[in-house]
Order: sequence, then C-alpha cells, then structure tokens
Amino acid sequence: MRTLEQIKQASLITAIKTPYLANGEIDLAKYDELVEIQIAAGVDGIVVGGTTGEGQLMNWEEHLMLIAHSANKYGNQLLIVGNTGSNNTREAIKATKYGFASGMHAALQINPYYGRTSIAGVKEHFKRVLDIGPAFIYNVAGRTGQDLTPDIIEPLAKHPNLIGVKECGGNERIAHYEQQGIACWSGNDDEAHDARHVHKAHGVISVTSNLIPGLFRQLMDTKNDALNSSLQPLMNWLFCEPNPIAINTALMMTGAVNPVFRLPYLPLNDEQQQIGLPLINQLNEADVVGGKARLLNSDEVLTLS
Repeated sequence: MRTLEQIKQASLITAIKTPYLANGEIDLAKYDELVEIQIAAGVDGIVVGGTTGEGQLMNWEEHLMLIAHSANKYGNQLLIVGNTGSNNTREAIKATKYGFASGMHAALQINPYYGRTSIAGVKEHFKRVLDIGPAFIYNVAGRTGQDLTPDIIEPLAKHPNLIGVKECGGNERIAHYEQQGIACWSGNDDEAHDARHVHKAHGVISVTSNLIPGLFRQLMDTKNDALNSSLQPLMNWLFCEPNPIAINTALMMTGAVNPVFRLPYLPLNDEQQQIGLPLINQLNEADVVGGKARLLNSDEVLTLS
C-alpha cells in the first residue's frame, strides 16, 4: 500500500480509456498496450473505469475485474485509482471494499448524481466511503448537477483518508483549497498547466494524456506557456462533445484502439473529425498514441449496445 503522502506525489494521472473488441467485450491486450504507453511516457497513475474509461457503461463484474487486473499487473509501476463511486451509497461501499481487496491504491468517489440528496446526505455518503480507504473526491457539477462547494469539502478534508479533490470548478477554487493544505488535481485539461504552475495544484487527472502522455508530462513538470498555448485547440476539440466521445474518436483515428463504441456513445461526425485531424497531425507522430491520424469511415465503426 502507498501512504497518502506518496499518493499525493502523483502529478499526472490519466483517466485511462477502456478499449473494446469487435464483440463489445473489453480488449485486455489492447488495454495493456495503452497502459504500457502511459508508463513509458512517465505518467504517475491511472484512473480505471472513470468517465473516460466508461465505468458507467460496465457492469460491476467488468468494472472490478479491470481494477483487479490493473492493480495486479501494474500496481508496482503506477498509482492505481479505481472509480468505485456510485450514486447508491450501498453500491459504492461494496465496490470500494472489493477494489481495495483487489489491490487498488485509492478510490475515486463522486457525490450522488441524478437521485440527488441533501448536503447532510452528501457528507454522510462521503464519510461512509472514506472510512474504507484512501480516496479522491471528484467534483464535476456538470455531470452530477450539484457543486461540491468549500462548505462541503473543507469539513471532509479532516478525514484521514481524504487524499484530495479532482476539481472541475476552476483554478480560483483550486488555489483556495491548496492554500488551506487541501490537495487538488485539475479536472479540466485546458486549465491544468496554469492550475499546476500558477495556482499550485498537485497535478491533473487528464483525458488528453490518453493521446499525448509525453507532452502532458512536460506540461506538469515545467511551466511552458508556449506548449500549453499550442495544445489548447486540441484540448478544446477533445471536449467538443461530452467526454469520452472525442477522445474515443481520436484514438480510433490514430489506430490506437479498435473503432468500437458502446452506446449511447457514437463517434464524432465527419465535420468534427475534419477539425481534429490537422490538430493531431501537426504534432510529432512520436508524441501521439497510435501515430498519424486519418478520418474514420462510417462503415468501419461498430456501435454496440
């Protein structure tokens, strides 16, 4: 097991993509290739089965299998963060216990979404899952419909198992927390460089690093305004539709993964791909997972329920 202080040293954590076979099952061989590319690029950790990894489209057997596989195979090389959160406290507790039993180092926990609860209920939900083991709290109001404001987070920061917050509420809030000693990881790729070097964030939990892990490693290691500015159009394109639609499409365009989508996700349309193609191909091919991109033919893409 890693201590909380060791976990907090991870500045670049990739919300790893889950690839699929033509029959819709998880492609473990391809998944391992993706993880090993992340390791070679110097990434510190991965979130398994997060939004980007489509944990929301998995049953718990698949989800927990992938966490166990990742911890067993890569736990000595990477921080393994299992997304075991749920809007159902009972399910979150069960999944989190299984995740730690399987060897993950930390959990990613989210506040109850859709079936929202009171502020008191949110705090109690987090307390119950934090009691199990080290966890990041994920604040993404655009997906949950409820912002985790400082009056919620600051009392929870006293819990001995809270690592910190994956914060999508902007860099001013990140700076506020960091000034109080509450560790933060940016949840917005386009803001992550400034979050790290201007607002003192511990790092980023990134989508874009699936595609350009080495360049994102540079963004986290050294203040580089020119590189950050040059990558803004690509990062903006990767969020032109709800994540993970664009990162899935990009990795299929470069040939990094099979062109298989689990519904309700569909690939970016031709016009959207035409915008992204030069943004990817202007980069050095060696910096891009999969290499040179091309447009996808609609008849080669599988969309499975």
